[in-house]
Amino acid sequence: MIRAIITGATGMVGEGVLYECLRSDEVEAVLVVSRKPCGYAHPKLKEVIHQDFFDVPPIAEELKGYNACYFCLGVTSVGKDEAEYTRLTYDLAMHFCSVVAEKNPGVTICYVSGAGTSTGEDSRLMWARVKGKTENHIIALPDVRGFAFRPGIIRPTPGLKYAHKAYSYFRWLFPLMRLFSRTAYCSLAQIGRAMIYVSQNDIGKNRLEVADIIYWGDKINQAEKV
Repeated sequence: MIRAIITGATGMVGEGVLYECLRSDEVEAVLVVSRKPCGYAHPKLKEVIHQDFFDVPPIAEELKGYNACYFCLGVTSVGKDEAEYTRLTYDLAMHFCSVVAEKNPGVTICYVSGAGTSTGEDSRLMWARVKGKTENHIIALPDVRGFAFRPGIIRPTPGLKYAHKAYSYFRWLFPLMRLFSRTAYCSLAQIGRAMIYVSQNDIGKNRLEVADIIYWGDKINQAEKV
């Protein structure tokens, strides 16, 4: 059974992953680590409110006893130079995930990256280099099953709180996009379910592009419950 730590639960992707975990019979416990309450109450949900993700040791003991970490915390690169974006992306993720790995040998870590991330860390796009470096170093952590999730356009789960407002204006486009390409987008549900799947199964790769997220996410068919 999966015991998962989730970060970023007050953002769109993190909330979607949390929602799927709370619904899943494969997940027995969820620890949300956040700067503010996520707004959910559930028998298998516990929250740790912590303001400084660069200072994880004070809550390190709370992170023990978990076999999965779904790292959905992230910031936009817009308006940031490479040094600041690296600090808020690479440094923050590595600090948190390193503590999780130390406390939980063999843990599965799923890091939410993005379509177009540079595995070779050599893209002309600053964000793609930084995300690539973060992916590479999380996957390389000792005694960790590391995965990088690379969604592009994401279809929100209806009824959730933290979906970006812009999605409500072009919801009607999703069926049209699917007519042209089955991998034009993935859903929040598929991201969460794919994380659950790879936590329990060997899929033969560490980086999941949109097509992979759809494929592995659809391996789990969840009944409507929360």
